[in-house]
Amino acid sequence: MRVLIQRVSQASVNVDQQVISKIGKGLLILLGVGHGDGEEQARFLAEKVANLRIFEDQQGKTNLSILDVKGEAIVVSQFTLYADTRKGRRPSFIAAALPDVAAPLVERFAEMLNDQGVHTQTGRFGAHMQVEIHNDGPVTIWLEK
Repeated sequence: MRVLIQRVSQASVNVDQQVISKIGKGLLILLGVGHGDGEEQARFLAEKVANLRIFEDQQGKTNLSILDVKGEAIVVSQFTLYADTRKGRRPSFIAAALPDVAAPLVERFAEMLNDQGVHTQTGRFGAHMQVEIHNDGPVTIWLEK
């Protein structure tokens, strides 16, 4: 399971010109599910994301978690995190889990993050989405389990 997190001052997800998710200060989380991923990976990464200290304290040091700053999160399914570009010019996505496996794990990850105390919204699995972010910093971090 791969997670690309971006610290944001605000973010939103639109599907068919309708806002389906919108947050202020928090994290935009792109989540890719690979073959063999399951509850263990989702649980580990949800706990890691909730407690990762990437928000600034009063001294300007990255010392606070999303929980500490009472931030929110949007989780967006992103199979392209499993792109293999070693051969040719067209990425291969065969390492990404199939939708019937990935969709429930994306939802489960979002539930687990919410259970950690982070108010969590999601994109729409399989939909063409317009994701708008105001990257704060910028701070962008890659996690994998």
